[in-house]
Amino acid sequence: QVQLVESGGGLVQAGGSLRLSCAASGSPFSINAMGWYRQAPGKQRELVATITSGGSTNYADSVKGRFTIYRDNAKNTVVLQMNSLKPEDTAVYYCNAHLLPTYYSGTYEFWGQGTQVTVSS
Repeated sequence: QVQLVESGGGLVQAGGSLRLSCAASGSPFSINAMGWYRQAPGKQRELVATITSGGSTNYADSVKGRFTIYRDNAKNTVVLQMNSLKPEDTAVYYCNAHLLPTYYSGTYEFWGQGTQVTVSS
């Protein structure tokens, strides 16, 4: 069993910052990639940022220059630093991970429970 535990969501004024963290734990595994997605009410879930085991990053155009994703490998944690937040960033943010079990074949996808980010005008 693997769990993704998210933290750091909350309410912030436009122009402010938040830091989201996602820690992966449970059955032995290695991380292929982790990232963050978000979903606003009535809208499709969309990619925010991802990072591979090799450190390659990918960002949505709407967050480039404002958000930074990085990993703490010792803690199996991925962090999303969000700066210069805008009201349109308001959404539920979900952690995503592609993991490789130590003792079994295959790659598996996991999702966190989601954490609310609200940016006021």
